Amino acid sequence: MRFLHTSDWHLGRSFHRVNLLTAQRTFLDHLVETVRAREVDAVLVAGDVYDRAVPPLAAVELFDEALHRLAELGVPTVMISGNHDSARRLGVGAGLMERAGIHLRTDPAGCGTPVLLSDAHGPVALYGLPYLEPAMVRDTLGAQRADHAAVLGAAMDQVRADLAERPAGTRSVVLAHAFVTGGTASDSERDITVGGVASVPAGVFDGVDYAALGHLHGCQTLTERVRYSGSPLAYSFSEADHRKTSWLVELDGTGAVHAERVDAPVPRALARIRGPLERLLDDPALARHEESWVEATLTDAARPHEPMARLVKRYPHILSLVFDPDEGPARSLASYAQRLRGRSDQEIAEDFVEHVRSGRAADERERAELRSAIDEVRAEDMTAEGAR
Repeated sequence: MRFLHTSDWHLGRSFHRVNLLTAQRTFLDHLVETVRAREVDAVLVAGDVYDRAVPPLAAVELFDEALHRLAELGVPTVMISGNHDSARRLGVGAGLMERAGIHLRTDPAGCGTPVLLSDAHGPVALYGLPYLEPAMVRDTLGAQRADHAAVLGAAMDQVRADLAERPAGTRSVVLAHAFVTGGTASDSERDITVGGVASVPAGVFDGVDYAALGHLHGCQTLTERVRYSGSPLAYSFSEADHRKTSWLVELDGTGAVHAERVDAPVPRALARIRGPLERLLDDPALARHEESWVEATLTDAARPHEPMARLVKRYPHILSLVFDPDEGPARSLASYAQRLRGRSDQEIAEDFVEHVRSGRAADERERAELRSAIDEVRAEDMTAEGAR
């Protein structure tokens, strides 16, 4: 059986104020054509269909159009909600859509109920595990703790229990939206740290033939059976070196996996250039970036006069300008966003406590209080998003 594994469409997202809806439409055209040309048996979408809980109308219309085109091909689609989606809103009409072969899995209570497909070798059970916010799903799943490893482990226990009741030789696929240990993050993913921990071990997926993961935006192979497809488009300059693809996955009759990367269309190349302003303006080696979306980092000791106006003459698609002097007191001019880049909410809160107390760091009790408060706010925010 042949699957096309994709995730993190983030429909409705922009890139440094550039509207990406046309690029997202081009990707979905490519996806539909790949399904047709490569004779795909099912499409797997591992979460973050939309970029926010209440997406713009144009994004909803694009999503609707894509589902109609997949349904017309007669190819089943299994799709889960991610941490950017409103699970309740995405799941509206799921029962009706199922009749057309569009299987939306947004309810944590249904983790152990598969979509059943079959081929010449027998049945394949596909389990959709939507993004599981620990504080909100712990009781539903009967998890012992409110953390990512516990709730995902409890969901997988339900999957394995259902598989045990299936006929011998039933192959299995799980879709999940999570940060799995060994994966590499980029700047464009929303922090999902709970209790100071964001990741779960890859071993949580033991017992299934393939785990189709979403959340991290880089295409990654954690094991032969556990993979991220990554996002089809770059959503931050930290993804400048990414090769954007989907996975074309084949399960043979024994459940062995063969996976091939299928390149996604690139709307415009990304480039990160760095150096003194005059070099960025004059260096002939940088000519290859003149039609790219550019992030320029200036290393001049003092801020040059009107740098963006000068850079845009050579790089008409420049989107981001960063100041990062190589040395001296000007380093303090680094932007607030730069100083926070790559740091979790917990780390930022602890840094603040240490700053206002003139260097005295938070102790273990205070760190625990901060973790609890951050987790509680995250759960409240998700509840509020779902209610809007």
